[in-house]
Amino acid sequence: MEQLNIEGKRSGDGFVAHKDTLANALSRGLAERVTLFNDNVTVGRRGFLTYLNALVGNIVKIVPTNGNASDLQVIGKGIRVVCGSYQGYIPNEAWIIKDKTALTCSQIRVSPRNAVLPNLGSIELAEALTRVLPFTASDDKRPALQCVKLEVKDGNLTLVSADGFRLAVISLNFANGEDWEALIHRDDIGGLIPALRKAKRARLTLEDKANGDGDNGGLLAKSVVIDTELVKYTLPNLEGNFPDYGKVMPTEFSCNASFDTKEAIKASRSLLSTWYDDGTKPLEHPIYLTISDGKVTLEAKEDRGKAEIEAETSGEGKIAMNGKFLLDILKACGGIVNLQMATPQSPMLFNVDSCKFVLMPMNIETKPEEETASGETEGTTKAKTKAEIKAEKARIKAEAKAEKARRKAEVETGVPEETTEAEEAVAEEEAREAVAVA
Repeated sequence: MEQLNIEGKRSGDGFVAHKDTLANALSRGLAERVTLFNDNVTVGRRGFLTYLNALVGNIVKIVPTNGNASDLQVIGKGIRVVCGSYQGYIPNEAWIIKDKTALTCSQIRVSPRNAVLPNLGSIELAEALTRVLPFTASDDKRPALQCVKLEVKDGNLTLVSADGFRLAVISLNFANGEDWEALIHRDDIGGLIPALRKAKRARLTLEDKANGDGDNGGLLAKSVVIDTELVKYTLPNLEGNFPDYGKVMPTEFSCNASFDTKEAIKASRSLLSTWYDDGTKPLEHPIYLTISDGKVTLEAKEDRGKAEIEAETSGEGKIAMNGKFLLDILKACGGIVNLQMATPQSPMLFNVDSCKFVLMPMNIETKPEEETASGETEGTTKAKTKAEIKAEKARIKAEAKAEKARRKAEVETGVPEETTEAEEAVAEEEAREAVAVA
């Protein structure tokens, strides 16, 4: 349950506060219902917010009616609103459509002053959550991967998400002495991000709360609490084991490249817009990435497109990846990103500031024509090698035959005799014939 912390004054059973402050708090809420006066009255948050914004005046007074008589009418359970010269009545459960309005609730609490000792920047946290949220899994069969892991350790808050193909790890400075970790479902984070962008201060803690009757065996449920100057958000911690992402993080590389993500995004979109008659969604087609001297080359399959991007590189390598996955990571990185990889089968690592993104490559089979050409080349090389060996044997045999004839002539005449040009020509001819046969 959320808690709307409004700075104001108590007025009997009700309160007095700045209208804009109350409206601002309601606009940052995530729950669909708002409870007032110790949960005695409940109204729809969106309708109540629209109602307040329509009022003319700066100060609003809200008190419970509790069935008291009015000079206008006898009214039932609800709230009376006074703003400037306006007076109005809102009944209990106004703007709530049964079976359609979610049961999530937020409480309005008024105090003279609400102080928040921040340990984290609210905008910084919103940006980090925006980056990791797209890489959570949508498959209900893997509930742990549907969550973002929050890990506080050694003065850092690490946000981790993964879907089996991609991994996102972002570290933020965190002023807190205790170490803890939690899993927050992706659905609980989506609406929180725009609210955090509006906040000025944020404090992130992990709290234990009794679930049921604590005195009679009630269990302690952990929740992540994000307290801002107007709203206190309570996010339930889900039980489960998040995979050991450290084992997936690559550490050895053979090449790397630093390049502009904007140029890479434009090039990737152009390549993925190429038409293929294979029934595959455009964004699901592979993109071949090559790192070479001073550039990164992106190519579509079947040689249907190619784009080159200037980059600072070291080493050379080529790898294939899912086009949509690549686009998601490039968008999350922004600016200049450093890409590192080892082999075509090993995961790639994208680095930018304190953010790391890991992408698994696609297993692309070698094209049949490439395999045929490769086989022919290899066979030709082997054939040439055998021919060279046979030719060498034939040459040695011919030279030995000529030497034998020379020695025989010396024995018969008793005079040392040099090999004649004719004999050498015969030996060479025999050698050539042996090569031809081979």
